[in-house]
Amino acid sequence: MNPILECHSVTKTYRQTPALQDLSLILEPGQIVGLLGPNGSGKTTFIKLLAGLLQPDAGQILIAGGPVGTRTKGLVSYLPDKPALKNRTKISGLLQLFSDFYADFIPERAREMLDSLGISPDARMGELSKGTQEKVQLILVMSRKARLYLLDEPVGGVDPAARDYILRTIISNYEEDATVLLSTHLIADVEQVLDHVLFLQNGRLLLSDSVDHIRSQHGKSVDSYFREVFRC
Repeated sequence: MNPILECHSVTKTYRQTPALQDLSLILEPGQIVGLLGPNGSGKTTFIKLLAGLLQPDAGQILIAGGPVGTRTKGLVSYLPDKPALKNRTKISGLLQLFSDFYADFIPERAREMLDSLGISPDARMGELSKGTQEKVQLILVMSRKARLYLLDEPVGGVDPAARDYILRTIISNYEEDATVLLSTHLIADVEQVLDHVLFLQNGRLLLSDSVDHIRSQHGKSVDSYFREVFRC
Protein backbone atom coordinates (compact mmCIF):
# COMPACT_ATOMS: atom_id res chain seq x y z
CA MET A 1 0.00 0.00 0.00
CA ASN A 2 1.33 3.43 -0.97
CA PRO A 3 2.05 6.07 1.73
CA ILE A 4 -0.75 8.49 2.52
CA LEU A 5 1.75 11.27 3.28
CA GLU A 6 5.28 12.02 2.15
CA CYS A 7 7.27 15.11 3.12
CA HIS A 8 10.64 15.78 1.55
CA SER A 9 12.85 18.51 3.08
CA VAL A 10 9.87 20.78 3.82
CA THR A 11 10.76 24.26 5.06
CA LYS A 12 8.47 27.16 6.02
CA THR A 13 9.66 30.54 7.29
CA TYR A 14 7.78 33.52 8.71
CA ARG A 15 9.70 36.80 8.41
CA GLN A 16 13.04 34.99 8.50
CA THR A 17 11.94 32.91 11.50
CA PRO A 18 11.80 29.20 10.60
CA ALA A 19 8.53 27.45 11.53
CA LEU A 20 9.54 24.17 9.86
CA GLN A 21 13.07 23.18 8.93
CA ASP A 22 14.03 20.48 6.43
CA LEU A 23 11.23 18.18 7.59
CA SER A 24 11.08 14.75 5.95
CA LEU A 25 8.76 11.86 6.87
CA ILE A 26 6.51 9.15 5.49
CA LEU A 27 3.19 8.04 6.99
CA GLU A 28 1.37 4.88 6.02
CA PRO A 29 -2.45 4.64 5.88
CA GLY A 30 -4.59 3.01 8.54
CA GLN A 31 -3.27 4.62 11.73
CA ILE A 32 -3.83 7.40 14.25
CA VAL A 33 -0.74 9.58 14.51
CA GLY A 34 -0.01 12.03 17.31
CA LEU A 35 1.73 15.26 16.29
CA LEU A 36 3.43 16.31 19.52
CA GLY A 37 5.68 19.16 20.55
CA PRO A 38 5.92 22.25 22.76
CA ASN A 39 4.15 25.49 21.86
CA GLY A 40 5.85 27.07 18.86
CA SER A 41 7.25 23.78 17.58
CA GLY A 42 5.50 24.08 14.19
CA LYS A 43 2.52 21.75 14.64
CA THR A 44 -0.18 24.11 13.36
CA THR A 45 2.01 25.32 10.51
CA PHE A 46 2.59 21.72 9.45
CA ILE A 47 -1.12 20.91 9.50
CA LYS A 48 -1.98 24.05 7.51
CA LEU A 49 0.58 23.07 4.89
CA LEU A 50 -1.05 19.66 4.54
CA ALA A 51 -4.49 21.28 4.30
CA GLY A 52 -3.28 23.57 1.52
CA LEU A 53 -3.79 26.75 3.55
CA LEU A 54 -0.07 27.54 3.42
CA GLN A 55 2.63 26.84 0.86
CA PRO A 56 6.12 25.60 1.79
CA ASP A 57 9.10 27.80 0.97
CA ALA A 58 11.09 24.72 0.00
CA GLY A 59 10.60 20.98 -0.25
CA GLN A 60 7.71 18.82 -1.40
CA ILE A 61 4.54 17.42 0.20
CA LEU A 62 2.70 14.51 -1.40
CA ILE A 63 -0.70 13.23 -0.24
CA ALA A 64 -1.70 9.85 -1.67
CA GLY A 65 1.08 10.28 -4.21
CA GLY A 66 0.11 13.73 -5.48
CA PRO A 67 1.05 17.33 -4.60
CA VAL A 68 -1.15 19.39 -2.30
CA GLY A 69 -3.78 21.18 -4.38
CA THR A 70 -7.33 20.98 -5.67
CA ARG A 71 -7.18 17.18 -5.91
CA THR A 72 -6.02 16.65 -2.33
CA LYS A 73 -8.77 18.86 -0.89
CA GLY A 74 -11.10 15.99 -1.75
CA LEU A 75 -8.89 13.59 0.22
CA VAL A 76 -8.26 15.69 3.34
CA SER A 77 -10.70 16.55 6.14
CA TYR A 78 -9.39 19.39 8.32
CA LEU A 79 -10.35 20.54 11.82
CA PRO A 80 -8.69 23.90 12.69
CA ASP A 81 -7.41 24.75 16.14
CA LYS A 82 -9.88 27.65 16.47
CA PRO A 83 -13.65 27.70 15.87
CA ALA A 84 -14.35 28.33 12.18
CA LEU A 85 -18.16 28.22 12.06
CA LYS A 86 -20.28 31.34 12.48
CA ASN A 87 -22.39 31.62 15.62
CA ARG A 88 -25.65 32.42 13.78
CA THR A 89 -25.40 29.36 11.55
CA LYS A 90 -27.90 26.56 12.12
CA ILE A 91 -26.48 23.05 12.35
CA SER A 92 -28.92 21.94 9.63
CA GLY A 93 -27.40 24.60 7.39
CA LEU A 94 -23.92 23.26 8.11
CA LEU A 95 -25.02 19.75 7.18
CA GLN A 96 -26.33 21.08 3.86
CA LEU A 97 -23.17 23.11 3.30
CA PHE A 98 -20.91 20.10 3.84
CA SER A 99 -23.17 17.94 1.65
CA ASP A 100 -22.94 20.50 -1.17
CA PHE A 101 -19.21 21.10 -0.82
CA TYR A 102 -17.84 17.60 -0.14
CA ALA A 103 -18.82 14.63 -2.30
CA ASP A 104 -17.63 12.26 0.45
CA PHE A 105 -19.73 13.80 3.24
CA ILE A 106 -22.14 11.32 4.86
CA PRO A 107 -25.04 13.35 6.36
CA GLU A 108 -26.65 10.26 7.90
CA ARG A 109 -23.50 9.65 9.93
CA ALA A 110 -23.47 13.25 11.14
CA ARG A 111 -27.17 13.20 12.06
CA GLU A 112 -26.73 9.94 13.96
CA MET A 113 -23.90 11.42 16.06
CA LEU A 114 -25.83 14.65 16.67
CA ASP A 115 -28.85 12.61 17.78
CA SER A 116 -26.71 10.56 20.17
CA LEU A 117 -25.72 13.83 21.87
CA GLY A 118 -29.23 15.25 21.89
CA ILE A 119 -28.16 18.18 19.67
CA SER A 120 -30.97 19.56 17.54
CA PRO A 121 -30.19 20.34 13.88
CA ASP A 122 -32.25 23.51 14.39
CA ALA A 123 -29.84 24.83 17.04
CA ARG A 124 -27.50 27.66 16.13
CA MET A 125 -23.80 27.34 16.89
CA GLY A 126 -23.87 30.41 19.13
CA GLU A 127 -26.50 28.78 21.35
CA LEU A 128 -24.19 25.88 22.23
CA SER A 129 -21.48 25.60 24.88
CA LYS A 130 -17.88 25.67 23.73
CA GLY A 131 -17.53 21.93 24.31
CA THR A 132 -20.65 21.18 22.27
CA GLN A 133 -19.49 23.49 19.48
CA GLU A 134 -16.24 21.55 19.32
CA LYS A 135 -18.17 18.29 19.15
CA VAL A 136 -20.29 19.59 16.27
CA GLN A 137 -17.23 20.69 14.33
CA LEU A 138 -15.57 17.33 14.89
CA ILE A 139 -18.73 15.48 13.84
CA LEU A 140 -18.77 17.40 10.56
CA VAL A 141 -15.09 16.66 9.91
CA MET A 142 -15.34 12.97 10.82
CA SER A 143 -18.50 12.48 8.73
CA ARG A 144 -16.44 12.72 5.58
CA LYS A 145 -15.01 9.59 3.98
CA ALA A 146 -11.55 11.14 3.73
CA ARG A 147 -8.11 9.59 3.29
CA LEU A 148 -6.33 11.95 5.69
CA TYR A 149 -7.95 13.62 8.72
CA LEU A 150 -6.08 16.63 10.10
CA LEU A 151 -7.19 17.45 13.65
CA ASP A 152 -5.50 20.46 15.26
CA GLU A 153 -5.99 20.33 19.06
CA PRO A 154 -9.37 18.55 18.95
CA VAL A 155 -9.38 17.97 22.73
CA GLY A 156 -7.92 21.30 23.83
CA GLY A 157 -10.06 23.49 26.07
CA VAL A 158 -12.88 21.01 26.70
CA ASP A 159 -13.82 19.08 29.82
CA PRO A 160 -12.76 15.43 30.36
CA ALA A 161 -16.19 14.06 29.43
CA ALA A 162 -16.07 15.96 26.13
CA ARG A 163 -12.55 14.65 25.50
CA ASP A 164 -13.73 11.08 25.94
CA TYR A 165 -16.55 11.63 23.46
CA ILE A 166 -14.21 13.26 20.95
CA LEU A 167 -11.74 10.39 21.15
CA ARG A 168 -14.51 7.80 20.76
CA THR A 169 -15.80 9.71 17.74
CA ILE A 170 -12.36 9.68 16.12
CA ILE A 171 -11.84 5.96 16.72
CA SER A 172 -15.32 4.98 15.56
CA ASN A 173 -15.59 7.05 12.41
CA TYR A 174 -12.31 7.23 10.53
CA GLU A 175 -11.96 4.89 7.57
CA GLU A 176 -9.77 1.81 8.08
CA ASP A 177 -7.48 2.73 5.18
CA ALA A 178 -7.27 6.38 6.23
CA THR A 179 -4.86 8.16 8.54
CA VAL A 180 -5.66 10.56 11.37
CA LEU A 181 -3.02 13.18 12.20
CA LEU A 182 -3.89 14.60 15.60
CA SER A 183 -2.06 17.55 17.13
CA THR A 184 -2.27 17.94 20.90
CA HIS A 185 -0.42 18.96 24.03
CA LEU A 186 -2.65 16.70 26.20
CA ILE A 187 -0.64 13.58 25.49
CA ALA A 188 -1.81 11.52 28.45
CA ASP A 189 -5.44 12.02 27.41
CA VAL A 190 -4.97 10.81 23.82
CA GLU A 191 -2.14 8.29 24.13
CA GLN A 192 -4.59 5.39 24.40
CA VAL A 193 -5.77 5.92 20.80
CA LEU A 194 -2.40 6.59 19.13
CA ASP A 195 -0.54 4.12 16.91
CA HIS A 196 2.38 6.36 15.97
CA VAL A 197 3.87 9.66 17.15
CA LEU A 198 5.87 12.52 15.67
CA PHE A 199 7.92 14.78 17.96
CA LEU A 200 8.55 18.32 16.70
CA GLN A 201 10.87 20.89 18.24
CA ASN A 202 11.68 24.29 16.75
CA GLY A 203 10.29 23.12 13.43
CA ARG A 204 12.47 20.03 13.22
CA LEU A 205 11.36 16.41 13.39
CA LEU A 206 13.02 14.78 16.40
CA LEU A 207 11.23 11.45 16.30
CA SER A 208 8.87 9.38 14.15
CA ASP A 209 8.10 6.08 15.85
CA SER A 210 5.32 3.66 16.79
CA VAL A 211 3.79 3.90 20.24
CA ASP A 212 4.46 0.19 20.84
CA HIS A 213 8.16 0.58 20.01
CA ILE A 214 8.55 3.55 22.36
CA ARG A 215 6.95 1.61 25.20
CA SER A 216 9.01 -1.53 24.60
CA GLN A 217 12.32 0.22 23.96
CA HIS A 218 12.10 2.83 26.71
CA GLY A 219 9.82 1.08 29.18
CA LYS A 220 7.59 4.10 29.66
CA SER A 221 4.51 5.78 28.28
CA VAL A 222 4.65 8.22 25.40
CA ASP A 223 3.72 11.00 27.82
CA SER A 224 6.62 10.13 30.14
CA TYR A 225 9.05 9.79 27.24
CA PHE A 226 7.90 13.12 25.82
CA ARG A 227 8.56 14.81 29.16
CA GLU A 228 12.02 13.23 29.28
CA VAL A 229 12.92 14.34 25.75
CA PHE A 230 11.63 17.90 26.20
CA ARG A 231 12.51 18.17 29.93
CA CYS A 232 9.01 19.31 30.91
